[in-house]
Amino acid sequence: MKDTSTSEDDSNLLVIIIDTSPFVWAESAKAVVPLSLDDALRQILIFINAHLALKYNNKVTVIASHVGYSKFLYPLPNEESQQIKSSDSSRRNANMYPNFQFVTDQIVSSLKELFDHTDMTSLQETGTASMVTGAFSMALCYIHRITKQDEVGHIKPRILILSVSPDAASQYIPLMNCIFSAQKAGIPVDVCKIYGEETAFLQQASTITGGVYVRVDNTQALLQYLMFAFLPERYARNYLNLPNQDQVDFRAACFCHKKIVDIGFVCSVCLSIFCSWSPVCSTCKTKFAFRPMMPPAGQRAKPMAPMRGSPAHN
Repeated sequence: MKDTSTSEDDSNLLVIIIDTSPFVWAESAKAVVPLSLDDALRQILIFINAHLALKYNNKVTVIASHVGYSKFLYPLPNEESQQIKSSDSSRRNANMYPNFQFVTDQIVSSLKELFDHTDMTSLQETGTASMVTGAFSMALCYIHRITKQDEVGHIKPRILILSVSPDAASQYIPLMNCIFSAQKAGIPVDVCKIYGEETAFLQQASTITGGVYVRVDNTQALLQYLMFAFLPERYARNYLNLPNQDQVDFRAACFCHKKIVDIGFVCSVCLSIFCSWSPVCSTCKTKFAFRPMMPPAGQRAKPMAPMRGSPAHN
């Protein structure tokens, strides 16, 4: 579908969410085709510089989706930015465009500080899930603030999620809220699945918002995937045949146990999903009139349509 709200004179704001879960990156470094976070970061920085080089008014923002919390890597507050700028002023590379080096130095310094303050022992006790939902929310808030300052409306934002962690069913509800907020704001969400199995939730994010979803088969060629699939701006995408998904996993997570379900019970009032029937909806407290009829034990293996809760009893 052609995006008629864009033009070739637009300024493109690219918000990149990097999954920095140390546990998953440790597994990726030991895979058949290994890719460590250091190697991936080198390729990501080249991609960022290529985005900035496409147009003089292109902008970029980088957010780390860490274990337990999220953090801005670039841009930083003025005080932190000045400290990094003064500390790196003595080692400028004459063969590198100053703006590229400034962005690179900030991202690398912020990422180093993030891992210096990471206690692996405490993370294993509290959980190893990446906070992609928190980073997604921060990206939407940042985009809203930037676009509010743009009175002309020339800034066209998009979000790119670089994911290595599996789906976290506990984050389903807030993640879907972020997805629908991005859809309403007209912000495409691109997803690059670098390592691990397919993520059903992020597949839904790219499909609902009109973004691009790509699973990297050869992690050593990550830069090629980024350049060919995610570098084109929103206006250029109107004239390109970008990768698309043949099949999308639209399974949801139940509201009771936060598990991904194939067949579940849906409240007819608030549309909450449950893996087992309950006489009262735990979300909206609606009481159902009767228990749904279950098929005989010998017929339960046959394919059947999802069962729904009965209408609310007035």
